[in-house]
Parts: sequence; C-alpha cells; structure tokens
Amino acid sequence: MSPAAMPSSGHQGSGAPHLVFVPSAGMGHLLPFTRFITAIADMGVDISVVTALPTVSEAEAEHFAGLFAAFPAIRRIDFNLLPFDASAFADTEPFFLRWESLRRSAHLLGPLIAGAAPRASAIITDVTLASEVIPVAKNELKLPCHVLFTSGATVLAFLAYFPVYLDGANADHLVGDVDVPGVRRLPSDYCPRVLRNPDGLFTKQFIVNGREIAKADGILVNTFDALEPEALTALRGGKVVPGFPPVFAVGPLKSTPSARRSDKADSPIAWLGEQPARSVVYVAFGNCNAAALKQIREIGAGLEASGCRFLWVVKTTILDREDTAELRDVVGDGFLGRVQGRGLVTKEWVDQEAVLKHPAVGLFLSHAGWGSVTEAAAYGVPMLAWPTLGDHKIIATVIRSGGFGVWMEHWSWQEEDSEESSVVSGVEIGEKLKEVMGDEAISASAAKMREEATKAVAPGGSSYRSMHEFLAMLG
Repeated sequence: MSPAAMPSSGHQGSGAPHLVFVPSAGMGHLLPFTRFITAIADMGVDISVVTALPTVSEAEAEHFAGLFAAFPAIRRIDFNLLPFDASAFADTEPFFLRWESLRRSAHLLGPLIAGAAPRASAIITDVTLASEVIPVAKNELKLPCHVLFTSGATVLAFLAYFPVYLDGANADHLVGDVDVPGVRRLPSDYCPRVLRNPDGLFTKQFIVNGREIAKADGILVNTFDALEPEALTALRGGKVVPGFPPVFAVGPLKSTPSARRSDKADSPIAWLGEQPARSVVYVAFGNCNAAALKQIREIGAGLEASGCRFLWVVKTTILDREDTAELRDVVGDGFLGRVQGRGLVTKEWVDQEAVLKHPAVGLFLSHAGWGSVTEAAAYGVPMLAWPTLGDHKIIATVIRSGGFGVWMEHWSWQEEDSEESSVVSGVEIGEKLKEVMGDEAISASAAKMREEATKAVAPGGSSYRSMHEFLAMLG
C-alpha cells in the first residue's frame, strides 16, 4: 500500500499540523520516538512515520508493527534504503552501519515527504541523521526541522559543544578532557571512547551532526528539569553554544500498553507479583550490549552471593537475530537450579517499564542507557550504574549528581579495555548489591525523583508546559 493511501491521524483537511517523523535504528533510539508520537497522537496533530526497510532487528520490526496496530490512524511511509557496501567498515557496530546507510539514502526523503498528503508542516528527526535530514527539510522542502534527542540534556550539551572543543584543540578527534560550559568538566575517560579514533565512522557522524544540530528549529529531549537542571539551564541560556535552538524537556516519556506485554503465569511480571515489596534486583544492560561469557558468569555469582531476589535479563549478542545460545549454557551448569525460586533469569524480551514500575523491584543494576535512567527516575527505583559504552559514563554523572543511584566508576568491561582483563568479580558485585539495596538515603532520593517526574508531566508541570510550547510553535 502506498503511503498516500494510508489513513491520516484523523485531522486531514482540518488544518492541523502534519508532523513527519524520521526515526533512526536501535531500540534506544526508536522507543523515545514511539513514546513521543503516542504522547501527542491525541493532541490535534496529523502524524506520519518514515519506516526504514528492512529493519535491523526483530525487536524493531515488532515495535513498528505494534505502533501501527495500536494507532491505525498514523501513516506509515515506507523508506527503502539504497544498497550499502559495509565492507569498508570492518568491525563497526551494526547500528553505526545502519545509521550510515540511512544517511546515504537521506536524499531520497525529499520526494518521499513531498508526496505526503496533507502537506507536511514539520519534520522531526533523530540526531544520528541530523546533518542529512535538516538540509533536506529546510533547503529542499522549505519545512522546519526539529530533532528528537534520544539521550539526555547533559549528553546533548556535550554533542553541541564537541565541535567547538575540536576547533579550540585544533583536532579532529577526542584528545583530552572536555569542559562543557555551564554543565561540567568531563574527563576524557567519561567521553565515548570511539571518539578517540579520527577515522572511525561514529566519530565522523558525531562531529557533522554536532555541527548541524545548531541549525535545527528546536530540540526535544526526553528529560525533565529536576533531573538535569544544570544542563538544561546552560543549553537554554546559550552558555554551551550561543544561539542554540530552543530546548524542550518533554520527559519522562512513558509507553502505552503494548501488545507484547504478558501476564502469563510464567512471565516476569507474574513472578514479580509473588515477591515482597522492594526485594528484587532487576539486572539488564540494554538492547545493544552483550557481555563476555566470563563476565556473565561473574554477574551470576554476584547475584547468587548477594542473597537478594533478582530478575536478570541476559543478552549474549548485539543483534537478536543472532542470539541462539541456550540460557543454561550461558549462565553455567547448576546455576538455574541453585537460584530457583529466588531468581528469574531470561533471554526473552522483557517489558522493562512494567518491571520498573512494579512495587517488588528495589534496585536496578544497569548499563546507564538513557531510556533506562528516565524509566528508573520516573518510577523511583534506585540505580547501580555499570556503564558499558558510548555515552553511558556521561549519563552516569546524572545518576550520581541526582543522588538516586551509585556509579561504580572503576567497574569496566572487557570489550572496552585492551589492557588486562577487566572482569569484575562476583564477590564485589554481590557486596555492592547488598550495600545499595540497604541504602535508605539513595532510596529516599529515588522516591523524591519519582515525585519530581510525576509533577513535571502533570498539568502545569515543566514538561507539560514544554510539550505545549512546542506544539504551539507548529501553528
């Protein structure tokens, strides 16, 4: 079915703004888009979503299918990507390759969006595509272009300032600490390690997007004022980059009920219902992070030694289509039997938001991806941060400054260190889990953050006002 034949979101011919969303790849990028889309679907706007085909993962394909099934009035604009020879980028992360494939096909978006009916009012794109989509929108289509930034305001400030930092350092890659004006000084070890490689695909993408994002008409961020006060103040006040576009903190964005949500007797949510309040450690490291087998075994040993109840989502590959390992082989002989009743281990998809809002969960051992942090903050779950890659260490500074979690700064991952093995022992993991689970000050800070998150999205709250200010810009 052609895009023009798809039904509108119910406002065709009414003069309502028609927003065309251009999301990127990776569930950490896709989830904020779908949550923002569902948040405004009933606010008098017409919506189309550009869907790149084929999707990278099964999770993405199912997520798109769920969105269009739940909101049949939202248009789907199929975007068939050009062939892309990735052989020149050996050992590059698959999602970086998908971003590059999207970027190289972006010139096809002009005719695709121009053919949409009613005429598009504005484009909202992912930051990973900003340097390609913003020129198409503003120069070719003569449309305003906004960026939905899928990480936090602190990372946004780092991205926006990074080209200024490079110009001052007369460099084409990360060479030292980065002092983001009005925000904080970020030691080079906190910054994404891939930025140290001047020839890396991600480094080139990051720099061009950082330069182009200043030309956007507005930046939407899944955060709220109480979570990142310094970064939002600095961005809005022009301290980071003079003349930076308006920044709208519209979070925490929450999901709508999913067709994938399961309350079967053997589901994690059903299992949590049998556990005492705040007794369970939830362990998950995101959709794009796979630990080495040796580290997985040590995590298991730590959970077993901690004496805590736990729900552990194990991931052995970056792409779900490649994940064929048997759970028993991954966690080791006898482990599942020894923890039976006290722990639940799964390699299946888990509705993380439903887990974190469950009263049985008392701690979240996390990679500190932004989606995980906003969900934990929204539901008042203390965090034990174990950053894995990318912007996770920068995000961990937000957890630490907010007081609702602990960042184990010396914990690392084998994939990140070329030196000696950086495997964290089960003994240390177990001790830290017990310590943070019993920390009443952290629990109180997490509860306070939940209150602030609730106030932010309530009528009259900071994020509520930001959302309506953005919609008012559209006319």
